Amino acid sequence: MDDAKDFVSTCPVPLSDYNRILLAHGGGGTLMHRLLAQVFYPAFANAILDQQGDGAILSLGGSRLAFTTDSYVVSPLFFPGGDIGTLAVNGTVNDLAMCGARPLYLSAGFIIEEGLPVETLCRVVESMRLSAGAAHVQFVTGDTKVVEKGKGDGLFINTAGIGAIEHDLPIQPRNVKLGDVILLNGDIGRHGLAIMATREGLAFDSDIKSDCAPLADLVLALLDAGIEIHCLRDLTRGGLASGIVEIAATAGVHIHLEERAIPVRDDVRGACEILGFDPLYVANEGRFVVFLPEQDASRALDILRTQVDTEGAACIGSVTDGCPGMVTMTTAIGSRRIVDMLSGEQLPRIC
Repeated sequence: MDDAKDFVSTCPVPLSDYNRILLAHGGGGTLMHRLLAQVFYPAFANAILDQQGDGAILSLGGSRLAFTTDSYVVSPLFFPGGDIGTLAVNGTVNDLAMCGARPLYLSAGFIIEEGLPVETLCRVVESMRLSAGAAHVQFVTGDTKVVEKGKGDGLFINTAGIGAIEHDLPIQPRNVKLGDVILLNGDIGRHGLAIMATREGLAFDSDIKSDCAPLADLVLALLDAGIEIHCLRDLTRGGLASGIVEIAATAGVHIHLEERAIPVRDDVRGACEILGFDPLYVANEGRFVVFLPEQDASRALDILRTQVDTEGAACIGSVTDGCPGMVTMTTAIGSRRIVDMLSGEQLPRIC
């Protein structure tokens, strides 16, 4: 909106630098980013919320905890590589991991549309049980609501999670430093394309499955090895590009990426070309970036490559001198371009 600058001057509470950058660029990014900047942050502003992380870092009785919540409205409910149940568990576990926490406990709230087959609900709940076991977390509380037919699209799930922070590192966007390198734990774009293919009945030559997976074990392995992690971000809605732009804006730093270094499977790249998508903006559910000092990069990559699905982990860029809040990239053909937020969602209802 052209009123964005007016909003900055009339906002009833102070805005973070991140929100000012979004608003100063006409609202910036997706509708969700504009809603966050214009509605939710002004209403609920406080020092904890202003951390701008994947979850809140809380101090309680001398201990540090991570707390997060998320809602899942994915359509369809089942897709290659997972379903709404695995997504709900792993998504919340991963948000805790991005805070540098050991995930411990989850809650689950189910909004069930009248007429949903009990067999479908049981299948989702069983997926959640198995996923929670694999992620070493327990469901300790929850809620169930039933809405009228036609009002819930089958099933929506909300999960919240609590984790313990067992180190002293301040892992957050504002801890990103000049000279940091950026590591990515594997190829990007599979989750969004798996959802799209199932939703639209598309068939590709190869089997593209979601990368949905828990990330806490990898993060904890980095921490146990003494890696000096400055920032973590999982690359869900908006993909790699949006996650990096958010960090650059929050940290007030310039980030430069190398397109040739970003791993994208050939079948994913080909499907994106056919459908008109940019893999940089396609959602993932098992991918994250880590910002850390260059001297720790080699050891960190060795750890990230220990899992079968993360053998392609790579160093994809660095924090450099330049315009604060900007992300640039050297393309595959050697040119240089700005990486920005999309003006809308490439793929709705992917999580």
